[in-house]
Amino acid sequence: MTAVIRFIDVVKKFGHQTILDHVNVEFLKGKTTVIAGGSGQGKSVSLKLILRLMEPDSGKILVDGVDISRLSRKDLDEVRAKFGVLFQGSALLDSMTVWENIALPLRERTRAKKDELISRVDKALAQFGLSGHGDKFPAQLSGGMKKRVGLARATILNPDIVLFDEPTTGLDPQIAMDIYRLFFKTQQEFGYTSIIVSHDIPKVFNLADQVVILNDGKMTLFERPENIQHSTDPLIMKFVEQTMGDVYTSSEEL
Repeated sequence: MTAVIRFIDVVKKFGHQTILDHVNVEFLKGKTTVIAGGSGQGKSVSLKLILRLMEPDSGKILVDGVDISRLSRKDLDEVRAKFGVLFQGSALLDSMTVWENIALPLRERTRAKKDELISRVDKALAQFGLSGHGDKFPAQLSGGMKKRVGLARATILNPDIVLFDEPTTGLDPQIAMDIYRLFFKTQQEFGYTSIIVSHDIPKVFNLADQVVILNDGKMTLFERPENIQHSTDPLIMKFVEQTMGDVYTSSEEL
């Protein structure tokens, strides 16, 4: 299986606090990886490092085999074009309608003509259950609808990789499950590599092909969510007890 993103001996510190301590991990092409761990363990920092919004103190981060720390601004922008990002708060522009928010990446990154622009945005609206909402503004939308708009915008350019930063924060459980089903359906349809940072354990594991647990500066990779409960590492065992209960098994809810 091909690794799309690789952390090689990555170290990241803030002052005297070590967030990532010589981390080595691979994110596989076309698969969904969930990054889990306690607050302040470096989950969102990991996404920022992948996008080179932050720099590691040492080590390498490879995207499709390229060390992004060595890239010029122009070459880095080309690598970033491979990504779609769904931010924690959806990051929609309040002054733009739903239609305009989804169209924004097409207008900024492509030379799509008006007819193509209309066709692609209207298709995205239908695809994400947003038909009839294109003229609304973000303030008029529910939290779940905002997530749908954010995902439509994140995938409008058919990215190779989509990053999700706490995608269900602030949503009630039923809406969160609806969004998870949408994530699953979309990833299956588009085939992109998905990396999800989430505290919503164990529900989010229903999406995962593999799970990375971040704890005390270390990343521990599990090839299946179910394998977490078989770990003999005391820190992982404590994480399981606190977040997953006595028994966790994958379900077919999605």
